Amino acid sequence: MTTLTRGPAAVAPPAPAPPGRRRGRAVTIALFLLPALVLFVLLVVAPILVAVYASAFKWNGFGGLPTEFVGLDNFTRLLSSGIFATDLWHLVVLVLLSVLVQLPFSLAVAMLLNQRIRGRAVYRLVFFAPYVLSEVITGVLFSLILAPDGGMANQLLSVFGLESEFLADPDTVMPALFLVMTWKYFGFHMMVYLAGRQGIPNELIEAAQIDGATPWKTFRHITLPLLGPTIRISVFLSVIYTIQLFDLVWILTGGGPSHSSETMAVTMMEFGFKRSQVGYANAISVVMFALSLVFALVYQRVVMRRDLAGATTSMGGRR
Repeated sequence: MTTLTRGPAAVAPPAPAPPGRRRGRAVTIALFLLPALVLFVLLVVAPILVAVYASAFKWNGFGGLPTEFVGLDNFTRLLSSGIFATDLWHLVVLVLLSVLVQLPFSLAVAMLLNQRIRGRAVYRLVFFAPYVLSEVITGVLFSLILAPDGGMANQLLSVFGLESEFLADPDTVMPALFLVMTWKYFGFHMMVYLAGRQGIPNELIEAAQIDGATPWKTFRHITLPLLGPTIRISVFLSVIYTIQLFDLVWILTGGGPSHSSETMAVTMMEFGFKRSQVGYANAISVVMFALSLVFALVYQRVVMRRDLAGATTSMGGRR
């Protein structure tokens, strides 16, 4: 006796939507996107175009539209300026310190607070609280703490017979500035790492412990690789913020003493609003935007390629 088996039934492709329905759907999507698109053009695209346009003129910001066209002279002056070279060096120093000191410290605290310790919710709240404060409040607070005369830091150091001018000394202003940055932002990165760690299945950690792996080997070969996408995002945000650093420096030091803590944003503010060289300040803003854009594109292309490809693949699978 022969048994006949039926193969899987062929699934017919869905019928294409009628033209009228497709047009209605397109109109609906356009109406929903239009407010966001208008805001994006007005608040992002238009200011960029205005900055690029104004950077080609010698302009003090008054008297209507700029008329004295200078071409690339503002950029030539900027790139040959010693102050700009100093600003770039400060950027490199702060980026290296952030990536090599601040972020590892945030990761270590996150791994510690992931353990079952008493009061860890309180510790998380206390460490994250500085990030909630505005940069202005943080700057004013630490300008009082690090004040050369009568500041809390010097009062504590005087017990050990030590003293420092902190923000008033060119040799100590950058470490002091980085200390304030770390206090302000390490809690944010700590929470990012903590969220990434809690996304790792505990079964993997338990399996490694059963196999006899030490805590360090478990962290090195399981936790750290699986935290890779989170760490890469954290590094990206840290570098972009450092390129645009302004508020803390402006409140704490104003770029001083003698330009020893100046950043590109502070230099832009100095020339644009204090010296009324708005065209030159716009050239600085264009360079800052170019640095941020180039870094973002290169970083996403080289470092985050697998992360973005994985996200695209998972989204496509869900559809």
